[in-house]
Amino acid sequence: MADHLLEVRNLSVEFHTAQGVVKAVEDVSWHLDRGETLAILGESGSGKSVSASAVMNLIDMPPGRIRQGKILLDGKDLLKMTEEERRRINGKRIAMVFQDPLAHLNPVYTVGWQIAEIMRVHGTAQADARARALALLKRVGLPEPEAALNKYPHQFSGGQRQRLMIAMAVAMKPDILIADEPTTALDVTVQAEVLSLMQELQAETGMGILLITHDLGVVAEIADRVVVMNGGRVVETGEAAEVYTNPQHPYTKKLIGAAPGKGEMPEEGDRDGEPLLKVQSLQKSYGGFHALKGVTFTIMPGETVAVVGESGSGKSTLARALLRLEEPNGGKAIYRGRDLVTMAPKDLFKMRRDIQMVFQDPTQSLNPRMTVYQIISEAWAIHPDILPKSQWRARVSELLTKVGLHPEMAARYPHQFSGGQRQRIAIARALAMEPSLIICDEAVSALDVSIQAQVIQLLDGLRQEFGLSYLFIAHDLPVVRDFADRVIVMKAGRIVEEGPVRQVFDHPREEYTRALLAASLDPDPNIQAARRDARRNMETAVA
Repeated sequence: MADHLLEVRNLSVEFHTAQGVVKAVEDVSWHLDRGETLAILGESGSGKSVSASAVMNLIDMPPGRIRQGKILLDGKDLLKMTEEERRRINGKRIAMVFQDPLAHLNPVYTVGWQIAEIMRVHGTAQADARARALALLKRVGLPEPEAALNKYPHQFSGGQRQRLMIAMAVAMKPDILIADEPTTALDVTVQAEVLSLMQELQAETGMGILLITHDLGVVAEIADRVVVMNGGRVVETGEAAEVYTNPQHPYTKKLIGAAPGKGEMPEEGDRDGEPLLKVQSLQKSYGGFHALKGVTFTIMPGETVAVVGESGSGKSTLARALLRLEEPNGGKAIYRGRDLVTMAPKDLFKMRRDIQMVFQDPTQSLNPRMTVYQIISEAWAIHPDILPKSQWRARVSELLTKVGLHPEMAARYPHQFSGGQRQRIAIARALAMEPSLIICDEAVSALDVSIQAQVIQLLDGLRQEFGLSYLFIAHDLPVVRDFADRVIVMKAGRIVEEGPVRQVFDHPREEYTRALLAASLDPDPNIQAARRDARRNMETAVA
């Protein structure tokens, strides 16, 4: 018998590019046992996903090349197997849940067909495969599972699509489930449900879970052991609680130190005087669906107001309605004495200079055919009275420096940057208009913890330097706790609670707010263990 269910020994993976050889993984070793959850923790570019891709035989070769190492499944080296042998293992003994389910679910086939396909490929009869697919949809908690079988991926929410991916992954009852950032973009309550589902399935089947993540809270919630990677190498490994409480490597200490939600909460600023933005009874409907139901709040000059809530609560609709990217059906949004809702298009065009937006995914919001210089200076071409063309290049350099990038990066294209760098470019583009209010729609949700901390620090520094105000839409409550002055809690298109950060976090009035806070993960494994025990005791008492 092999010592471990899965063992990676001295694995090195490199990629041959036009700029030379990139050593993505260098001499990496770790193991996973049956019934265990091993987390590989690290930032983008650390090599954690490449390691998992090597296990699943998903590395394109060329340009990739596995230079050395072994990947042992029950003692047998996967790297020495034929393609046919690997296909028999993938899906049946080793399955994978990806970060973006919409990108990995086929849009032209129903989800029932796709789940059943995995079983048909491995020899299950069609009728049995469909019956098993229905049972899986019930098991992962999809509403109306019979109807869900015949729906397409776009007809489900993000959390539901992740449940579909898990159903597909466990269809053949694999020995190993690889979960690559399975909850990164999910709301806290949905994240808690997905992690709980994975743990339940593990308890039922005894499978080992390999969790790829940059989220310390997720590690604290479900990991038994953790492997910390940096620059393609393993820098630390051990029990999750021990690594958190007694980190040895400087990189591990940096990651833990960057975790949000541990600092002092901001004190509420002065709310006397005239608001910068005063929203009154704002409404937005789509047919018979009411996305915004009489939303009312104010933002003061220099204030950060956070909007939290689950998917479908109306957060992003609120942002789009304020910018008139979606036309409100009623209400007012008084910005510096003028109503954005009824403003004429010509006046709105001018007003938008003063209200900018930073979107969640900079890859989607930055034009891939434009250089960074063109992206930032485009604002001045549209509004030529802001800055003479002779000063554009100097101002672009100044803005890049302001957001922590080098001026020479202006000649590059978006794909040549990391996610955190692209978000900094998006912030520089927003600053080019010299706004007074920036709306951040999940602007840091997909970033690594240390990059997230850097971007939040950057936004806070810009607020102090330029007197900016922020409407900060987020599902990451620890970030909100550290950054915002006030918090708005939304549910089903309404504001259910509002107040200073300290009041909402320490003394929430509404049960919904308490549920959101309870679902938020703490990076300390001991705290999460105590929360789990409390939940189980409560469930036992209710039962």
